[in-house]
Amino acid sequence: MKFSVEIMPRPEALDPQGRAVQGSLQRLGFTVEDCRVGKVVIVDVKEENKTKALEQVHQMAEKILANPLIETFEVKAL
Repeated sequence: MKFSVEIMPRPEALDPQGRAVQGSLQRLGFTVEDCRVGKVVIVDVKEENKTKALEQVHQMAEKILANPLIETFEVKAL
């Protein structure tokens, strides 16, 4: 089963990469109010049971894929 884990900086956390992208877009003439940069991790789990697979991916995100102090994550089945 495939899942995507969407990881984003927390709203209150600084996002220097997002600021850099926002500045570049504005210099190119785009009207950008805010920009946040995150990442997406696609995980293919060898588990037939969807509930168990989803729980495994949540554990992966909590333990290693995302830093809970500065990031949030959302898991979606693909």
